[in-house]
Amino acid sequence: MCNSSSRRYAILACMLGIVALVGGCKKNVPSSRHGEEAPPPSAAQPTVTLKASAVQVKPGDSVTLSWTSTDATDLSLAPGIGKVAAEGSVPVTPTQSTTYTITASGPGGTASASANISVSSGEEAPPPTSTAGLDQLFQANVKDAFFEFNKAEIRADARDALLKTAEFLRSYPQIRVSVEGHCDERGSTEYNLGLGQRRAQAARDYLVSLGIPAERMETVSWGKERPFCQQSTEECWQSNRRAHFVMIH
Repeated sequence: MCNSSSRRYAILACMLGIVALVGGCKKNVPSSRHGEEAPPPSAAQPTVTLKASAVQVKPGDSVTLSWTSTDATDLSLAPGIGKVAAEGSVPVTPTQSTTYTITASGPGGTASASANISVSSGEEAPPPTSTAGLDQLFQANVKDAFFEFNKAEIRADARDALLKTAEFLRSYPQIRVSVEGHCDERGSTEYNLGLGQRRAQAARDYLVSLGIPAERMETVSWGKERPFCQQSTEECWQSNRRAHFVMIH
C-alpha cells in the first residue's frame, strides 16, 4: 500500500512540475500595433474669380468689380483697395487703363484673378464744319475691300481695310454709306450682278462684326457695269473686284 501511494504522489508531483515548466516557457509576445491614425487631409487650393461690369470706359466713368472665392482666408484687391471679404463687389473709377488683380490665400496655397479696364482718351473727332470737309475725310479714311477672282470671301488685306473703315465710321456716327459690289469684265452680266451683291454683303457683314450698326449701311451690286479700270489685264481686273464705299448724303 505504501509503495502504491508513494508512486501516486510521485506521479502527481511530476505532472505538476511539467505544467509549471510549460507555463514558465510561454513568453509574453507584444501585441501588434493596430489602428494608427491616418494623416489629416491636405487643405484645398483656394479659387477666386474677378469680373468688371465694363472693360472700356471714358475718364470719370465708374466700373463695378465683383469677385467670388472658395477655401480662402485672406483676400486682397489691388491696386488701391486692399483687404476684401470672401465675396463681394466694389465700384472703381480708374483715371487710366488699369489691371485690377485679386489675390486669395488660404491653408492650401494662393490663387489670383485679374480684370483689365481700358480708359479711352475721351477725345472724339470733331465734326467737320462743311460737307466738303466731311467728303475729304471720308475719301482719305474709308478703304475699299478687294477680292480674289470669282470669290466673295474677305481676305487678309480686305480685313485690314475694313478695320480702318470701321474706325472712321465709329468716329462719325452721323455718316451712312452705300456698299457697292463690283466685278471684273469676265463672265455674264447676270452672274456678275450676283457675285457683286455677295461681295457687298460680305463687306457689310464684316463691318457689322466690328460694331458698325447694320442700319447705317445699304448694299448694291453693279456687277461689271461700272469698272474702275478699262484695260483687259490681271492688274486692271483686280482693281475692279472690290467692295466700294459711297457716303450717303
